Amino acid sequence: MKILLVDDEKKFVMMLSKRLALRGIDVDYAFTGEEAMAKIENKKFDVAILDVKMPGIGGIELKRKLNGLTPDTKIIFLTGHGSETDYETGSAEAPYYLAKPLQIEKLVEILYEVTE
Repeated sequence: MKILLVDDEKKFVMMLSKRLALRGIDVDYAFTGEEAMAKIENKKFDVAILDVKMPGIGGIELKRKLNGLTPDTKIIFLTGHGSETDYETGSAEAPYYLAKPLQIEKLVEILYEVTE
């Protein structure tokens, strides 16, 4: 399973990518939507885990762009801003919308569920 993790919180990205790698999951990451777009052009990912609110290209816009390039890539949204409006927007765009702080076992369960 190949995962693209996109979040502007660098410490969070590094910690989560290490924890997923320990579980045998191949993780690549980007800190901006623009970096993510460059990576998706050169590599195929099974799942993209996207932070909803980022400077520049946010998660919702990035998801729409990724769908145009790689429609088979599954999307999971993450947010540290769990407002009802954010939840409604995110859940309308993708079936999985998780709030930070994240429960790693729940994320791993969802990753395996969406890639079966």
